[in-house]
This record gives sequence, C-alpha cells and structure tokens, in this order.
Amino acid sequence: MPAEGMRIGQGFDVHPWSDDPARPLVLGGVTFDGERGLVGHSDADVIAHACTDALLGATGIGDIGSFFPDTDAAYAGADSVELLRLAACRVVEAGWQPVNLDCTVICDRPKLAPHRDEMCALLGAAVGAPVMIKGKTTEGLVSLSEGIQCHAIALVVAR
Repeated sequence: MPAEGMRIGQGFDVHPWSDDPARPLVLGGVTFDGERGLVGHSDADVIAHACTDALLGATGIGDIGSFFPDTDAAYAGADSVELLRLAACRVVEAGWQPVNLDCTVICDRPKLAPHRDEMCALLGAAVGAPVMIKGKTTEGLVSLSEGIQCHAIALVVAR
C-alpha cells in the first residue's frame, strides 16, 4: 500500500478532577461508580476525546473543537462516545477507514483493568475498528495526579 494511502493521527485530552460530588466519572464510555468525576462541558470522557482528535487529525478534516465546540450548549453533558461515533462517520465520509486506535491513559485512580474490555468494546463499536487502552500511573508526580489525561494514536487508510 502506498504511503499516501494511510495516515496516522495523534490525540490528547486532559480534564481536572471535579469538586461536584454528583459529577460521574466516565472513561471510555463506562461510568465508574463511587469515583470522583472530571470537569468538562460534555461528560469529560478523556479517552473518547483523545480518540476523536486522533481520528480527525489523521484525516486532516479538523479537531474535536471544530466539530463539537465547548461553547455550544448542544454539547453540554454530551455522551462523548456518541461524539466519537459521529466523528468516525465524518472520517469515513472523507474517504478514510479507521484501522485501529491505541490509547494511553495516565491516572492513579481508578484502576482501568477491570473495565478495559468493556471500554475497548464500546469505543471500538463507535469507531468501527479495534481500540486498545493502557493505563499508567503518575508515579507520584503531583501535577499529573490533578486529573486524568489520555494520549491516543489512530491509523486510517484510504477507502
């Protein structure tokens, strides 16, 4: 396959911890009961957001903010996995097919492993391609433990 037939995109997102005890923590489309939520205009799902930016970046058609701005009331409290699904549709409409996404989530809590398969399945269904999630701790760096961040890489091929 020629090099112009495939592209790689990188996405990143970070959200700080919320002080609102009613705010749920949503990661990869899964709600983590009993965990402190994240601040954000939508559901603040850092994994879905990083995946969305990685896909859109690979195709060069924009970024999450250009399609789903946090200034638009329509996206207040939005389901970020649904936004990812809509972005994946735009990627396909632009002539690209997602091949896979690889995500690294940086957080000390919650533990992701018990929910990894469910998160990967939900995100993969939205994208139409396999999604891998890896969890890493902050190793005690306080500035990194003030929220959760995610880095994602997407591979797309021309349709």
